[in-house]
Formats: sequence, C-alpha cells, structure tokens
Amino acid sequence: MEYLVTMTTHVPDGTTPAEVADMRAREAANTSVLAAQGRILRLWRPPLEPGEWRSIGLFVAGGPDELEATLATMPLRVWRTDEVTPLTSHPSDPGTAR
Repeated sequence: MEYLVTMTTHVPDGTTPAEVADMRAREAANTSVLAAQGRILRLWRPPLEPGEWRSIGLFVAGGPDELEATLATMPLRVWRTDEVTPLTSHPSDPGTAR
C-alpha cells in the first residue's frame, strides 16, 4: 500500500547548528537506505516559509504498523510530526498503464 506522508520538523530551541547538521546527515543516510529497500519512492519539498521544515514523501508499506516502523527509523522523527494519508488506486490512474 502507498502512503503520502507530510513531515513537519520543529527544531528544538537551543539546538546548535552542529547538532542540526549531524541530524540532517543521519536523516539523509537513512533515507538512502529506505529508498534502496523500496520503502520511500519519492520526496518533495513544498514551498516553505523562512525557517520552516516540511517534506512530503511517498512511502510503501504492508500496512499502518509497517509504515510506523519505517517512520520510526528516521532520525528526524524525534523533532517531527507526521500526517499520514493512505492512498488507494484510482480506476483512471494513467500510471497503471505502465
């Protein structure tokens, strides 16, 4: 099943730039692993306000529990809230013809 996940990150006050850089590096490395495993298909960054961190991802999981297990592996999760939208197929989806 596919899920659209809006991930909004709130960096805690007092976090140093070095801590932010470390967290982002760990998140990028983990995302590469998840992509190689086929658990993240796509990532987008919508228009953002200054200081805002938000991404939208297309994830694949066998169900809500598996998706939660995937999201829990992501280092930024400790600073983030996630909004999950389960997706179902559409009979007119042009992607199904591929």
